Amino acid sequence: MRGNSRETRGSQSLVAALGGAVLHGLSELGRAALMLAAALRWVLRGRLEIRETVVQINRIGIESVPVVLITGAFSGMVLAFQTARQLADFGGQGFVGGLVGLSIAREAAPVFTAITAAGRVGAGMAAEIGTMAVTEQIDALRVLATDPVRYLVVPRLVAAALALPILTVFANVVGGAGGYAVATAAGISGGAFMSSVQRFLWPYDIVVGLIKAVFFGLIIASVGCYRGLHATGGADGVGRATTGAVVVAIVLILVFNYFLDLIFF
Repeated sequence: MRGNSRETRGSQSLVAALGGAVLHGLSELGRAALMLAAALRWVLRGRLEIRETVVQINRIGIESVPVVLITGAFSGMVLAFQTARQLADFGGQGFVGGLVGLSIAREAAPVFTAITAAGRVGAGMAAEIGTMAVTEQIDALRVLATDPVRYLVVPRLVAAALALPILTVFANVVGGAGGYAVATAAGISGGAFMSSVQRFLWPYDIVVGLIKAVFFGLIIASVGCYRGLHATGGADGVGRATTGAVVVAIVLILVFNYFLDLIFF
């Protein structure tokens, strides 16, 4: 009897914990949706903080170029190294360029760029806004009749949506160049590589990759801003918000990437 009662209490506590987690997740989702709706209203009204938006474009875009170039180049090099070796054994040298170009344009460039930006930019957003939240600077903005969503969230959303596609273009270029260099070093002729790219890679694939980058930019900025706005507990809370922003953004990027592939391909 005692064993049965213990099992019953354990099952009830597990169900209660699961239910609490689900309710907490739904609450977080609802608050994030309200924040995004408020940001969209400001954008539709044309009420943008132009100066702050330019500052954020510089932080998100220009300052991220070096790391994106490195990530994009080596992703293209790895793809070419693996495909050239495998396909050459089966006489498929004419498919290497197309496979590398298609993989970079559709997946590697937008996804790796977004993950890199989530680690660098998303964490920075959460830390900056979280510090403002725990030091009551956001409350001071409200006292001054300044909407924190308009002043803090909207510029970062707009900047991320503009900067991520541009960074993805850079990743496409250096990824293709890196793949070409490695493929030719592995014995694939340059002409065969470029001919394969032209045969298999279509402008649609590049455009879809850029559209995905826009969504990823919005995810990174919205998660970083939301985590920062709701940070509590001093420096420790800012640390938790920063870590949570990176983890949640990367997970959402991978999840949305799958569903976007289902829609576009």
